[in-house]
Amino acid sequence: MCGIVGFSGKIEAAPILLEGLSKLEYRGYDSAGVAVACDGLINTVKTAGRLKVLSDKIEGGAAIKGKTGIGHTRWATHGVPNDVNSHPHTSEGSRVAVVHNGIIENYMKIKEFLQSKGCNFKSDTDTEVVAYLIDYLYKGNPLDTVIKAISYLEGSFALGILFADNPDEIYAVRKDSPLIIGLSDSGNFIASDIPAILKYTRKTYLLDEKEIAKISADKVELFDMDKKPIEKEVYIVEWDETSAEKDGYEHFMAKEIMEQPEALRKTVSPRIKDGNISLDDFKLTPEEFKEIDRIYILACGSAYHVGMVAKYIIEKKVRVPVEVDLASEFRYRKPIVTNKTLAIIISQSGETIDTLFALREAKKLGARTLSIVNVVGSSIARESDDVIYTWAGPEIAVATTKAYSTQLGVMYLLAEYMRQLKGLPPTEDTFAEELLALPQKIQKILDNKSVIQYLASKFFNAKDVFFIGRGVDYAIALEGSLKLKEISYIHSEAYAAGELKHGTISLIEDGTLVVAIATQDELFDKIMSNIREVKARGAVVIAIIPEDKKEAEKFADYCIYIPRTLPTLMPSLTVIPLQVFGYYIAVARGCDVDKPRNLAKSVTVE
Repeated sequence: MCGIVGFSGKIEAAPILLEGLSKLEYRGYDSAGVAVACDGLINTVKTAGRLKVLSDKIEGGAAIKGKTGIGHTRWATHGVPNDVNSHPHTSEGSRVAVVHNGIIENYMKIKEFLQSKGCNFKSDTDTEVVAYLIDYLYKGNPLDTVIKAISYLEGSFALGILFADNPDEIYAVRKDSPLIIGLSDSGNFIASDIPAILKYTRKTYLLDEKEIAKISADKVELFDMDKKPIEKEVYIVEWDETSAEKDGYEHFMAKEIMEQPEALRKTVSPRIKDGNISLDDFKLTPEEFKEIDRIYILACGSAYHVGMVAKYIIEKKVRVPVEVDLASEFRYRKPIVTNKTLAIIISQSGETIDTLFALREAKKLGARTLSIVNVVGSSIARESDDVIYTWAGPEIAVATTKAYSTQLGVMYLLAEYMRQLKGLPPTEDTFAEELLALPQKIQKILDNKSVIQYLASKFFNAKDVFFIGRGVDYAIALEGSLKLKEISYIHSEAYAAGELKHGTISLIEDGTLVVAIATQDELFDKIMSNIREVKARGAVVIAIIPEDKKEAEKFADYCIYIPRTLPTLMPSLTVIPLQVFGYYIAVARGCDVDKPRNLAKSVTVE
């Protein structure tokens, strides 16, 4: 959600800012802008629309001279998307320029105060208030001014700041919103995400809460709120630039779907040794785990759906009660948490703001916290007691695929590891073997995706689509429905199949598409009955079933077959055709698959 790039170096800044912003387009945005300092002036150009509009306006950066600048892609929160509301925002006379991710919750109070002092605001944004506040407080020392200004701000923010009086420096600070510092021989960077700087460097500093960075072409200095210098270790990003490129695919989502076998292999294989699960990063001892009497899983979006699957699996394997909470709701419902609670936090980016706040609430109430994240060094990872990384590599498309699959892989490992902590034998003798075989079976589905592509071409004009399932199949139905709606804009809902007769079957009419998931043998006959029910009301049914369940052809109009594995591992196979189906429908409808409207990859505001 929104993107920040800043550069101070030995070469022209504007082309680098544009290039960095192009690597952050996946985060979602509706306008873009840059501000470059040169000869005591700050030149700002910004526009609503795609980054190409900005690039054309400044001739690929050639029209703006200067070697220090900040850039931004905005996703509107305060004020409609237009040129005026776009970032960067400047104070009177362009003495200060600011880019901002997050939300300043007390901006109206500050704005009213500044208006009483004669400030005239042009935009509807909270960010412009920050620029004017910094300018109002400025007495000649930028660092002192930044420290004083952020002490007034409430909410979440990552800020990049230019002072016209100090045209060779950028000041940066973060609170509850991600920001990294990049280090290179050609200059130094700020960025809201790693891909923006991968072409130039893999050396970074990871800013912690309310740490301030002073950046120039040949130096980066870090300070705390008391102006004390901070020493940090350089974090080396293991991704390379090509891993964040399309590599010949039409869309990042297509590439990431096809990367899932290898991504899951990297997640799982190193953590299985001699048939046992090894989670060295999870420090909970057997004695401590035996004291755990409840598990909360806290997540948003697709990660929440992973939690739904995990609930079925952990309760079945470990026999510990599991509650799955939307992170955005958790801290508002006065949850019952004690020091015998384990809170598992799932987030691809490790920066999802609602999930971060849920983590903090769980810790405050006494829970032991374990995070499952992809991005090393992210806020959620750093603030958790333990962290298990998914090692999925960069995921650029807004709609998650390989991050979801690797999160599932970690949950399988974790559930079985919890059995080991309790001193119980494996639930299935072949568990480790079958888990290691999942990547190959996913590849088999992907190799035969032409059937799914055909069905997408047949139903891409559907008005409504309903997904039904029972048990873990219902949890997967939720993810399948989300994938379809978020990238194709078709109305879609997922229902527990047993609930059909409790009201939702009234929505079925002639031609309604229903996707029925039936991978669990003990529930197979019940799902076939549900298929008969919806077909009797005129529905057209696609069934997703194991490859040996040919009898489903008597009930469903179309069948998508998936390989067999253990029942608890079937979700990893079931989700693949749902991802592929959603992708090809979105392509057929001409949608912007990687950047769906109104959505952002990393949600860093509440």
